[in-house]
Amino acid sequence: MNTITTLEELLAHAHALESEAVERYEEMAEQMEVHNNPELAELFHKMAAVERKHVDKVEHLAGDNPLLRLAPWEYRWQTQEAPESVPVGHSHYRLTPYHALSLMIACEERAQAFFAEVARATPDSTLRTMAAQMAEEETHHAELLRQWRSRYPEPEPGWEVDLDEPVSQE
Repeated sequence: MNTITTLEELLAHAHALESEAVERYEEMAEQMEVHNNPELAELFHKMAAVERKHVDKVEHLAGDNPLLRLAPWEYRWQTQEAPESVPVGHSHYRLTPYHALSLMIACEERAQAFFAEVARATPDSTLRTMAAQMAEEETHHAELLRQWRSRYPEPEPGWEVDLDEPVSQE
């Protein structure tokens, strides 16, 4: 990863990371609504709302300064998408809350690793402190999600098998 060298770059990355998480969780909520899985739709809407608060926090940190606009190729992610987004293709219409929360935990852990790497790589003490705080917040978020997940049993192997797969009506 190329080093993020300014607070403006860090805030731009944090804003994109959180904004993309909101967008992906809303998409997944809509998918669960289509597949008549209201419990997961509600969970994904709830996560989108939580991530929206994180977007607001980043905007608050930017203050009166406009957030830096980066082209997609200028982001310093290790993957094609922001670390906190559930990767495309990792959801299933028969997801259980346990699996959904596991996906969310992985997202928080990737975001934590991203911010921790920024903190480790920068020589700037202010930037290092802010990135370390962001990494710590992501660690805290992952722990909260683990607590949520503990309320649900881990599904048995074969949870994704549907002997009556949905068929498009087109």
